[in-house]
Amino acid sequence: MIEDIWIDPAVSALRPDFAVLAMGVYGLRNGPTDDRSRAWLAAAAQDAVAGDHPKVEAWREAYRAFGAKPQRTRPSVDALVRRMPLPEINLVVDAYNTISVRHGLPIGGEDLAHYEGTARLVRAGGDETFEVIDKGEPAVDHPEIGEVVWRDDRGVTCRRWNWRQCVRTRITEETVDALFLLERLEPMSLEELKAAGEELTALLEQITPGIRVESGIVSAS
Repeated sequence: MIEDIWIDPAVSALRPDFAVLAMGVYGLRNGPTDDRSRAWLAAAAQDAVAGDHPKVEAWREAYRAFGAKPQRTRPSVDALVRRMPLPEINLVVDAYNTISVRHGLPIGGEDLAHYEGTARLVRAGGDETFEVIDKGEPAVDHPEIGEVVWRDDRGVTCRRWNWRQCVRTRITEETVDALFLLERLEPMSLEELKAAGEELTALLEQITPGIRVESGIVSAS
């Protein structure tokens, strides 16, 4: 699965420094936020990068490159570091939000039971489907033409690079197998990206000892 993840050359042209550490994690036993994950979130809030950190600003620049306004639709890590205390979602999401704010690193989590085909990062044609909840009811939205999106065979799984995830593939307490996407731009080094992945693995192993993890870095081509 990891080796099939693909980055559109049209995205690479925007940010040749982009790389993603993709992690397939199998056998999770997720659950609601508990005292352990609350402690992770609290410690991460103390260690979080500032909103004006160059790693966060790099993502604002990336958004501007494809026509998005980062003040209106913020990169995920930008939104998180502005939201303190960090939200309590569930054990697995708490774990990756902890790593995200500590490293200034956008991280997405996808439930593989609801994923169809291979993950790829592309510039949207505008007709792709994006499944949302609108006023409490399921609805379908569409990305803008040229927008950078993650998608699978069924439709868009995350809009504006890492701004908003679709409801179909989000991590829930029932998630067993997951794909995590740790997205790097300079000035973050590839060594720090790998270290962040190791830290996330360690937290996930606390949640579920014995998980199986496969990972690899996919770079702009």
